[in-house]
Amino acid sequence: MEYILLTGGAGYIGSHTALELVNAGFNVISFDNFSNSSNEALNRVEQLSGKSIISIEGDIRDAAALRQVFTHHTISAVVHFAGLKAVGESTQLPLHYYDNNVAGTVTLCQVMREFQVKKLVFSSSATVYGDAKQVPIPESAPRSATNPYGQSKLMIEHILEDLVAAEPDWGITLLRYFNPVGAHASGRIGENPNGIPNNLMPFIAQVAVGKREQLSVFGNDYATHDGTGVRDYIHVVDLALGHVKALQYLTKNSGITAINLGTGIGYSVLDMVNAFSQTNKVAVPYQIVARRPGDIATCYAHPDKAAQLLGWQAEKTLEDMVRDSWHWQSSNPNGYS
Repeated sequence: MEYILLTGGAGYIGSHTALELVNAGFNVISFDNFSNSSNEALNRVEQLSGKSIISIEGDIRDAAALRQVFTHHTISAVVHFAGLKAVGESTQLPLHYYDNNVAGTVTLCQVMREFQVKKLVFSSSATVYGDAKQVPIPESAPRSATNPYGQSKLMIEHILEDLVAAEPDWGITLLRYFNPVGAHASGRIGENPNGIPNNLMPFIAQVAVGKREQLSVFGNDYATHDGTGVRDYIHVVDLALGHVKALQYLTKNSGITAINLGTGIGYSVLDMVNAFSQTNKVAVPYQIVARRPGDIATCYAHPDKAAQLLGWQAEKTLEDMVRDSWHWQSSNPNGYS
């Protein structure tokens, strides 16, 4: 039996992708160190799908642990989610981010090569565009990064490009995510951050459910329609389906391809707060505070390449995003615990 290996498969995007993959007929193994995830997410994926998922605890920096997985299972491709992802934390702990994200990816690729597994879907990020000079942002835009998290993603992109230049039989897709939000419509799986959320939507949801007093909006003096930062928010289920399409694309294509996964629509922080309040009929108190270092004014995707190459486009609306976020948070006020 052939398997798709998901590194970080128990995380927010990993667990939603695991569900869409098994629904599409793939067999899935999750390899996760549970530093920012819960095995309960995978238990719930099994309940939702009626299919079993192999869950292995391990760290991508541990080559011996990875070799065990490849030795005991036939892996046809890897979807690589495992990575630390908090922009603010990365500025405090840069070595930790480079070790985990960059060194971990190199180890993963070395073990993949040993076992002649050369199909890889990599979780990249719109942060590789830095403070983009044009929006919507095409894949051809110049790359730079404004923080160590983004820098780690950009370094990995360069490493994978060098790998394919040296060994053209690899097939690698760099999926540059914009801002994933929402949860599965069942309310059974969703975003479950450790401690204080780094992302906007779980913070809004935790304020709405009473876990936090108010939302801090970082800056209201950007050159946007209401002064708050504008981002391309994409429903996590749409994002997960993009990974299914990327894997199907790699069955027929080699080389390396960068593809944006976004909606092509920008919403501001206050747009998100207001949509959440109105759709879900809950109050979200907020205060305006100083800008965060490294934040940019506007960032949204040019999404056409995904439609052309993968036959994929985002289907879910802003209302779907805020409704599903609230359904998850209100059904699971303490996450998976």
